Amino acid sequence: MALLSMFAKKPLLAEEDKSIIVDAIRSSEKKTSGEIRVYVESHCKFVNSLDRAAEVFYLLQMDKTEFRNAVLVYVAIKDQQLALFADEGIYKKTGAGYWNKAVAAMLQHFNKNNYGKGIAHVVVEIGDTLQSYFPYNSETDKNELPDDIVFGR
Repeated sequence: MALLSMFAKKPLLAEEDKSIIVDAIRSSEKKTSGEIRVYVESHCKFVNSLDRAAEVFYLLQMDKTEFRNAVLVYVAIKDQQLALFADEGIYKKTGAGYWNKAVAAMLQHFNKNNYGKGIAHVVVEIGDTLQSYFPYNSETDKNELPDDIVFGR
């Protein structure tokens, strides 16, 4: 039994990082009808991380939100790749410049190996942006997508 634990895979994110990310998702979504998901895997299956993020976005059926205002934060830890993929409802309101700045902010944290803080920081920023365009309405808003982190391989 002890031999098996020696070869156990190291988790992609520490428990503390997971906790701060999920807390950031939940607190951000309390202010908006928008949805934020985080997908983390070891390696990007595509050359372009944005292509992989798009694939994951549709696999997770994030394009099914009522206002098309879901955002995926995609990270391939070992390949050091990341991407943000926003559905058309929010992308049309913000434009490419906003997303490029958000990626740059994440990279500042990632360059210091602060993956959890970097992801949580961008989730909060995205939540604030979603709030300005898609504010929370207590009478109609519902959580359309799970708040947990999705882990790939």
